[in-house]
Amino acid sequence: MSFALGNGPPLFRSQTRGLHFFKKNTLAIVFSCYINLQITYVYISLVTCKKKKMVTHTSQRGFSLLIICLFTIVNYSLKFSEGLRVSGGAVKLELIHRHHLQGERRNGAAQPLERLRQLLHSDAVRLRAISHKVMLKQGGAGPVRRRIRETDDAFIPASTNGGGGSKNKELFSNVSGQLPISSGADFGTGQYFVQFRVGSPAQKVVLIADTGSDLTWMNCKYRCGGGGCRRNSNKRRLFWADRSSSFRTVPCSSTTCTNDLANLFSLTRCPSPISPCAYDYRYSDGSAAQGLFGNETVTLSLTNGRKTRLHNVLIGCSISSSGPTFQSADGVIGLGYSNYSLAVKASNLFRGIFSYCLVDHLSPKNMSSYLTFGSAKQQTDTMHYTALILDVINPFYAVSVNGISIGGSMLDIPAEIWDVKGSGGVILDSGTSLTSLAGPAYRPVMAALKKSLSGFEKLGLDVGPLEYCFNSTGFVETVVPRLVFHFGDGARFEPPVKSYVIDAAPGVKCLGFVGGAWPGVSVVGNIMQQNYFWEFDLVNRRLGFGSSSCK
Repeated sequence: MSFALGNGPPLFRSQTRGLHFFKKNTLAIVFSCYINLQITYVYISLVTCKKKKMVTHTSQRGFSLLIICLFTIVNYSLKFSEGLRVSGGAVKLELIHRHHLQGERRNGAAQPLERLRQLLHSDAVRLRAISHKVMLKQGGAGPVRRRIRETDDAFIPASTNGGGGSKNKELFSNVSGQLPISSGADFGTGQYFVQFRVGSPAQKVVLIADTGSDLTWMNCKYRCGGGGCRRNSNKRRLFWADRSSSFRTVPCSSTTCTNDLANLFSLTRCPSPISPCAYDYRYSDGSAAQGLFGNETVTLSLTNGRKTRLHNVLIGCSISSSGPTFQSADGVIGLGYSNYSLAVKASNLFRGIFSYCLVDHLSPKNMSSYLTFGSAKQQTDTMHYTALILDVINPFYAVSVNGISIGGSMLDIPAEIWDVKGSGGVILDSGTSLTSLAGPAYRPVMAALKKSLSGFEKLGLDVGPLEYCFNSTGFVETVVPRLVFHFGDGARFEPPVKSYVIDAAPGVKCLGFVGGAWPGVSVVGNIMQQNYFWEFDLVNRRLGFGSSSCK
């Protein structure tokens, strides 16, 4: 089922059991109140001819019934909205592929090859910046701008829900939260989106799900009194901070701004001690967002049909943003590993776990899955586990890899390519589409795969860094040997062939790897992650994964 975003397109697909339950019971209460009031009215009419005292007494009775009914409805709605002390479920956020949103807004899609070129351009810039950032960290270089070194303790006490951390953890011990996720690959770029509810009362925005960044922000208007702010001409959704009773800016003179938020690109500008802490946040693909920091309330739906509110969540109110990443979304939900990441804040409340399952990037737009905070319903028959490497190249999630095999044979790749504490390593990134391998790994992988495709006509297409595209007439996946990532502790990740032999256009397929810099990290992009369930256990530092249809 689809729900409209205000006056926007129907993008949010959610479990509505709790909403239906609330509506059903609220209507029953209203109907009951209505009947009682009607009876009171009839009774008043019958005694009108009697003493004035009796009429007055009966009117008071009717007024009292009205007050009781209204109190009952409000009390019931509050219980529904808070959703605490529940015994099962999860918080879910739907993930929507970026192409989907562009199609909704533009009433059309880019041609397949043009869409692929756009995707590759964005990926190339992002990958270069990721490698540069990792090299700075590995080389011990100091951070640019006003930044501080990450601490070892990346968890914040679970007071996100308004105090009483341990009590909140107990309340949510059997509860999780989820946001639906779906693909929009038919419409032009390579990212996934979630619908997000922020503020009091809650306002809806659509944000990019990014495990490679840690700030959650949205396009925003602040201090719009006197009619000074108007909705922008392209009719993009905005968060109106002035309309939220819970929005509080972070003072620029506070240690939170000058020290804690330095890693989020806080600025040194501070006109007065109470002026808002400002930021100029830069992304790996060259995109940027400028605005001010604030603490705000976030509303999450629980899988038992109720809702809960996370208080004092750090957000960015972005007055301006630029770059190809933000053409369709209203901002970013930061899922990276750092103190102020929403993933760490929310998952700390929900047992330190978050997970997602990315549907096929070419799936119809009505197919969706979920970003989950807390233990999700098992979406795979078999789960595999490997160590999750944190605190080394924050905010990225790294894994230990021993090597890659194709067709059962291990490829000759130097061990230092996989050394995350040295000059290499492997990270998972939901914000990058294609998988990038450092040069010494890329070359043997491509050679082995191209050998299996020698019977198909190679095409000289201009698709940027994609080295090998071919005429796919008569192609069947069984001609391609299976590729396997071998993790350091023996776990094996075996993606489907369609995740590395990708569709480029009708009758055209390409090998879906791009060559990365060396020294530098290799990146497992979201296309390689598709049709797998991924569980990030931040407490036990463990990554779980398993093949899934993401239903």
